Amino acid sequence: MLETSPSRIAVVVAALNEEKGIGPTLEELQGVLTDSRMVVVDGNSFDKTVEIAKNFGVDVVLQPGTGKGDAMAHGLRQLSPHVRYVVFTDADFTYPAEYVPKMVEVLEHSPEVGMVIGDRFGGLQNLDKSFVNIFSIGNRLIAIVQYFVNRIRLNDPLSGLRVIRADLLNCWTPKSKGFDIEAEINSIIERSGYSIAEIPIDYRKRLGKKKLNLWDGLRILVRIMIERA
Repeated sequence: MLETSPSRIAVVVAALNEEKGIGPTLEELQGVLTDSRMVVVDGNSFDKTVEIAKNFGVDVVLQPGTGKGDAMAHGLRQLSPHVRYVVFTDADFTYPAEYVPKMVEVLEHSPEVGMVIGDRFGGLQNLDKSFVNIFSIGNRLIAIVQYFVNRIRLNDPLSGLRVIRADLLNCWTPKSKGFDIEAEINSIIERSGYSIAEIPIDYRKRLGKKKLNLWDGLRILVRIMIERA
């Protein structure tokens, strides 16, 4: 368990129809982060996502636009300027919250690091083989493209679990509205002069329906090209 203060760490969770995963996700986060502000940005879900999130006592705000990137940006606008670290994670229970304290510690002890990403390739052995193969091929391709286009070397560039120094996002107006937001964030941090660290994490099968599709993958590749320095 990590002892925190309300002004030190904030968690932003983008959610859309995640009634199966949002409860376990928030419960786990609250178990490892004490006194941190948690903001769930709901993309106008038509299931019980909002109701379940409110039952955990977190702040729930409705997203005015659409897409994951837009939701994350809206979540940032809800935070106090005194927040030191921002945690982004998904609402489908795929990312174990137990790694967040370690990720925060990396930032605490490494002033040259601007963002810490949870590398999912350490925890795929317990998942369905067909899923792992598709997941690995897609991510490896994007990792290679991002390195050659933007010179950013990451093992898991699209991981949804990341902890970022809040001040690096203060003047940031996101251009990505969808799942290409992670590729944009990678470029923002790299251009800021800070390095990006990765730590291996376990990865679980999502609770609920998958949302990422082939078109999202193409948008991510386009975003990488747009962010070319």
